[in-house]
Amino acid sequence: MNSPATRLPIIRLKSDRAPGHPWVWSAQLYKPEQKLPPGSLVEVQDANGRFVGRAFWNGHARIALRLLEHDAAASIDADWIADRIARAVRLRRDWLQLDRVSDAWRVVHSEGDGLSGLIVDRYADILVIEYFAAGMWRFREAIHAALLAHFPAARLYWFAETHVQKQESFDCRSAEVPAAVEVHEHGLRFHAAPGCGHKTGFFADQRDNRRRFAELAKGRRVLDLCCNAGGFAVHAMAAGAREAVGVDLDAGILEIARSNAAANGVEVSFEQADIFDWVRAAVARGERYDAVVLDPAKLTRDRGKVMDALKKYFAMNRMALDIIPPGGLLLTCSCTGLVGESEFLEMLRRVGLNAGREIQVLEISGAGADHPFRTDVPEGRYLKAVYCQVL
Repeated sequence: MNSPATRLPIIRLKSDRAPGHPWVWSAQLYKPEQKLPPGSLVEVQDANGRFVGRAFWNGHARIALRLLEHDAAASIDADWIADRIARAVRLRRDWLQLDRVSDAWRVVHSEGDGLSGLIVDRYADILVIEYFAAGMWRFREAIHAALLAHFPAARLYWFAETHVQKQESFDCRSAEVPAAVEVHEHGLRFHAAPGCGHKTGFFADQRDNRRRFAELAKGRRVLDLCCNAGGFAVHAMAAGAREAVGVDLDAGILEIARSNAAANGVEVSFEQADIFDWVRAAVARGERYDAVVLDPAKLTRDRGKVMDALKKYFAMNRMALDIIPPGGLLLTCSCTGLVGESEFLEMLRRVGLNAGREIQVLEISGAGADHPFRTDVPEGRYLKAVYCQVL
C-alpha cells in the first residue's frame, strides 16, 4: 500500500520527545491542516521535525494516533500486516505450543502483538476478528488473507462493537454468524458460539486460571460466582472437587454452563440469581464454601467511573468473605483494564479490614501468555486474578 518513499501526511507532536505510549491524544499534537479520513496512515514527527514513527490517524476518535512502526525504512502495507500476524502465530504455536493444551486461544492481542486496534481469537476452526480502529478496518482484506495463510481451513467472523464504530467513524458489516463449535482445554470440552450473544460463551483468557483453581480446589466445596459458562466449576469438579455450585444472573448462559458440565460428565448445580441475594440467603442457611471464585464481567470502560467500579468490587468481595470459612480459598478476578493491580489489592486490603479477616495473597496471575502486553501499554494487562487464603 505504501512504501517508505511514498510521502505520507505529516502529523507533528507538540513535544520534542517521543511519546511513551503508542496511543497519542489530540491534545498532544497539532492537528493537520488537511482533512484526513479516519484510519489514514501518517508520518509522525516531534516538535523539531524529527521522525517519530508511522501511525493510524483518526481526528474523530479519542485516540488520535496509534503508533505502529518506529523504523523509518519500514512501510505499513499488506506485507507488514502479514509479518506481524506471522510473528504472533509463531509465538503461540512454536514457543508457547498452545495447540498441545487447547484449540481456543488468542491469536493477536492488539498492542501486545504490535497491531493496535486488532484482536483475533481462535475457537477450533473459527477465527473471531474484532476491530477497534478504523485503520485496521481499512486493512481488513490483508488481515483476513494473512490469517487464512496460517489457518487455511478457518471460518472467519469479524465484528466491531457499536460504540467502537461510532467513536472511530467506520462501518463494520459483520460476516455471517458461524455455527457454534466445541472447543477443548486441558482435556475438557466446552461450547463456543461467536456472534450469538454472551460474547462467545467461552473466555480463553482464563484458561490457566481455571486449571490452577481446580488444582487448589481438590476435595473442596466450590462456589463459582458470576460463573458465566461454568468453566471454573467444571474444571474443579473434573479435578476432584467435592461439589460445585455456579451462580449467574443470565439464564441463557446457564443453559450453556449445564451443557458444558454434561459434556464433561460432571455434576454442577447452576442457579440463576443475583449473587448478592444468593449469598445472603446461603449465609442465612448456614452454608459455607471453602473454595470460591468471583469473576464478574468488566465493570467500566470510563476512566471517570473507576472509583464506582472499585466500590462494586469491594461490595462483591466483602460479601464473598461471609461464605468462606477460615482457611478457605478465594480467587477474585477483575477484567476491568482501567483498574490497576495495586488498586485492586488495596481494595482487598480494605475488604479484609472491614470484615475483620486476614486475607493472605498466595499468587497473583492474569491472562494466559497468549495475551502478551507491552511494558509501555499497561492497559494490555487487563485481567487480574488474585488467589487468596482467607483466615
